Amino acid sequence: MTGQSLRALSEANFEDNEISINVGGFKKKMRSNTLLRFPETRLGKLLSCHSKESILELCDDYDDTKNEFYFDRNPELFPYVLHFYNTGKLHVMGELCVFSFSQEIEYWGINEFFIDSCCSYSYHGRKMEPDQEKWEEQSDQESTTSSFDEILAFYNDASKFDKQPFGNIRRQLWLALDNPGYSVLSRIFSVLSIVVVLGSIVTMCLNSLPDFQIIDSNGNPEEDPRFEIVEHFGIAWFTFELVARFAVAPDFLKFFKHALNLIDLMSILPFYITLIVNLVVESSPTLANLGRVAQVLRLMRIFRILKLARHSTGLRSLGATLKYSYREVGLLLLYLSVGISIFSVVAYTIEKEDNEGLATIPACWWWATVSMTTVGYGDVVPGSTAGKLTASACILAGILVVVLPITLIFNKFSHFYRRQKQLESAMRSCDFGDGMKEVPSVNLRDYYAYKVKSLMASLTNMSRSTPSELSLNDSLH
Repeated sequence: MTGQSLRALSEANFEDNEISINVGGFKKKMRSNTLLRFPETRLGKLLSCHSKESILELCDDYDDTKNEFYFDRNPELFPYVLHFYNTGKLHVMGELCVFSFSQEIEYWGINEFFIDSCCSYSYHGRKMEPDQEKWEEQSDQESTTSSFDEILAFYNDASKFDKQPFGNIRRQLWLALDNPGYSVLSRIFSVLSIVVVLGSIVTMCLNSLPDFQIIDSNGNPEEDPRFEIVEHFGIAWFTFELVARFAVAPDFLKFFKHALNLIDLMSILPFYITLIVNLVVESSPTLANLGRVAQVLRLMRIFRILKLARHSTGLRSLGATLKYSYREVGLLLLYLSVGISIFSVVAYTIEKEDNEGLATIPACWWWATVSMTTVGYGDVVPGSTAGKLTASACILAGILVVVLPITLIFNKFSHFYRRQKQLESAMRSCDFGDGMKEVPSVNLRDYYAYKVKSLMASLTNMSRSTPSELSLNDSLH
């Protein structure tokens, strides 16, 4: 830069001179006093430069003969920048991409704070919407990937029968037992299993009614013979079901690693343990206390209701949701613990002298737990006006605390339910009548597209933190 140009530029800081701005071919002359209204912006900083090197740090090129600054930026967005320098406000048209606009004003050193109130709400709302879309896209991607992997595992298990004796017959039995809805035989078997499970649960509940209880000569309660027959039939069915599944399993070593198979085992294990305990007690009267163990094990029969998960998409989705929502559940418990601790101490301080039910902090814990979860047994209630106000605040806080994580858990449940339905649909489309023919139908194009999109997203995140951009951001602030 010549000395004359430098002097001209320096004079522009104090006099009402014009400088030429060329943005991607769009030329505009701007007065220096207009730019000096915003000295922290990129164009404002140009007027304080005293060397060509410092100028080129802020623009892409500079013609000292014409005193023209060149910027390799989008010329269609520069009119919004000009409008900002003239009015001091930014306006965002509805057809603009908010992210391109955000990057553009960041380049020019203009803060989003200058967006006018008429456009601010719409701008920030549109900027937040992609976060939800990104979550849904990520959920769909995980759903496609997970379903694809599970279908391949299913196909791999089915292919193992080709090398085993009576492989085709065992494969058909395995599909009928482990995949409800796969065929007419599997549907019939599924209905029978559901009826037996529900019958077992109903008889256990009816057996607790006084009208159906039988007292022996020693005064000990005994099961009704009719219910005992239903119970033995149910155990025989559950045992047959587990043994049959184990007999036709493609891999015996991995059989009990499956959660549903463990549930089947736990549904019959209490009966056989109870049977052994009763035999031991009869042979050794000194071990009569073991009879209490048998009574506890009988109560475990209620867990047979979990067997319905094999026949219910919703129950399996609920299990997967709880498995992968431990953070949200932990967050819920943390919020409840903090609230219970605070309100129990406040209630104890207010009510300890006049209310025997709230005379200790542990008792107040119980009251706060019941109140925050909005159960409200009414066994312990505050009597004073301050105590009632505390209870009202506790209930309102409990509603907010419970609602916040529930939305996240529900979104995950919807994701896993959709994935489970896709998986079941793909499995039912498989045809193994004459041996392995083809891989179950999977949209490999979508699977590949999601993989490429995830790779591009990773590269984009990496590019956002390049040294050049970091230095640019430092120069703007």
